[in-house]
Amino acid sequence: MDAVTYPKQEVIDFIGHHVIPLRIPSDAQPLASDFNVKWTPALVVLDADGRGHQQTVGFFPPEELIPSILLGIAKVHFDQGRFEDALANLQKLRTEYPASGATPEAIYFQGVSRYKHTNDAKALKEAYEQLKADFPQSEWTKRAYPYRLL
Repeated sequence: MDAVTYPKQEVIDFIGHHVIPLRIPSDAQPLASDFNVKWTPALVVLDADGRGHQQTVGFFPPEELIPSILLGIAKVHFDQGRFEDALANLQKLRTEYPASGATPEAIYFQGVSRYKHTNDAKALKEAYEQLKADFPQSEWTKRAYPYRLL
């Protein structure tokens, strides 16, 4: 990713404004064990207390790295019960990177975040319907399948 992804100005700007990057070798202990890093590149999104909320493994081109990080940031907010912040990051991902591989998962978590925020099950069904329409073969569509009954 050093040659293709990290040198892109958009990636530099995003990382500089949204995360505190830390690069360590995959065999650096105890961190590799603490975060179950077995292969590189491995990107782990942590909260301010050092708890992991998302881990991805493998190369990301520039147009996929930022959506992946946005998804990780949204998951931090989701796990902390900050559903409005999660929704804002998920919407940014969907608006600015609609063709990203992270988009189906973002749609799923938008539905779940809206439900958790409002207790309105309609959000879950809408997420399933959106996934079914736009990403019928996605694993996230399959995970949302029970919501069709709501």
